[in-house]
Amino acid sequence: MNHQPVDATAVTRFLPMVSVVVPIYNGEADLPELINCLLSQTYPKDRVEYLLVDNNSSDRTLTILKTSAENCPITIRPLSETQIQSSYAARNTGIRAATGEIMIFTDADCRPQPQWLNTLIQPFVNPEVVIVAGEILALLGTTLLEQHADRQETLSQKHTLNHSFRPYGQTANLAIRHIAFKKVGLFRPYLTTGGDADICWRILGENIGRLEFAPNAIVQHRHRATLQELQSQWRRYGRSNRYLHELHGVDLMREMTPKEYGYRLARWLLKEVPRDIKKALVQQATLVDLLSTPIGLFTARARTAGQRDAKLPENAKIIARL
Repeated sequence: MNHQPVDATAVTRFLPMVSVVVPIYNGEADLPELINCLLSQTYPKDRVEYLLVDNNSSDRTLTILKTSAENCPITIRPLSETQIQSSYAARNTGIRAATGEIMIFTDADCRPQPQWLNTLIQPFVNPEVVIVAGEILALLGTTLLEQHADRQETLSQKHTLNHSFRPYGQTANLAIRHIAFKKVGLFRPYLTTGGDADICWRILGENIGRLEFAPNAIVQHRHRATLQELQSQWRRYGRSNRYLHELHGVDLMREMTPKEYGYRLARWLLKEVPRDIKKALVQQATLVDLLSTPIGLFTARARTAGQRDAKLPENAKIIARL
């Protein structure tokens, strides 16, 4: 993954038609803020279409999408994917309907910043670039778990871009040339997690082009606020690792032994807690610092359980085509 300088004049002239695809399931509560973020984009309105794909929601998502598309200053195209309950199937529906040269992906609960599209497409001025990943930052959180995740930069692309197998970008903030889908196929529609890594690795494996990081192309996303949500998130990460192991041969995450868990907890109680309490007394540490280790062990156990219990469904191996 290289970071080659680009000519400012060339970037100014570079205004390809782009298609933004957003899969949505029961997104009624998120849609007003999402659409406001899309309205605030500084990219020329006549060079972008927004394909908002309802994935068989049971709330008013589709109705809101159709209403929002009427008399709107930006091009919103409401679509539906009702055959397969999967965000990847919904993204495929958007890709098939798109007219843009560059496909851009985000999620309904993300909040793209105004310069997002302008900044995300800049690296594509270089024809060798086929994938661009933007950065994912946290929305301001108030709970202990949100603050811990923010401290750990859980959502940041820097983790996936440094993956030991190959770099990849998360679909919360990802752009791909449309031509790549013609060559390698679309997302695996029955896959429930790990599809962002899978599509990036299939493209990079074909040597179609390279991946670039656009750190200033920012979307914000809310961290999980409850233990149940946090456990579900990390179990999904574990399932993703198992699926990618079966699809691409990625190494499985090593499980911590009971002895290792015991050692980490003892070290926390005997060393870290006394240290952080002293720091807290002089306002150099917070409750987030004090509980960082047990929260980390909780997420590690959840990820291990997800990896151990997962089995890739046979139909998840199917690659959809244009």
